[in-house]
Amino acid sequence: MEARMGNPAGVVPGAMQALLTLGRTVGGAGVPTQLRNLVYLRASQINGCSVCVDMHARDLKKNGETDERLWSVAGWHDAPYFTDAERAALALTEAVTRIGDRTDPVSDAVWNEAAAHFSETELAGLIMAIAVVNLWNRLNASTRQVAGAWTG
Repeated sequence: MEARMGNPAGVVPGAMQALLTLGRTVGGAGVPTQLRNLVYLRASQINGCSVCVDMHARDLKKNGETDERLWSVAGWHDAPYFTDAERAALALTEAVTRIGDRTDPVSDAVWNEAAAHFSETELAGLIMAIAVVNLWNRLNASTRQVAGAWTG
């Protein structure tokens, strides 16, 4: 497989630095890194972004995530490995990522469950993290960036 072009964030002057800065800023909202990576992985699975699926699965594994949880992220609804807070974050991730699939993109039930587990700042950080990974997914998938190429 070959990329169609370099990553657009690397082609447009200043874009890569701006996106990396935004990512670091989102990291300061109090949502644990491991949870953010679960969110990144789930959104990337939905969007079919092989670069981000590869990257975030590696990050999770490197930071001690179990194989059972990694293998089960796509089927988190029926897997016993996730806490209620993680389930709320994953449900929010799916709703925000699939925002165009429903007339009520983020239902009150999904929102209220997330709000029950996260402070306003954490919830804002979670929403921004979901938005940021969706942006990366769209940059990578549309230009067919190659999974694993970033590791070399």
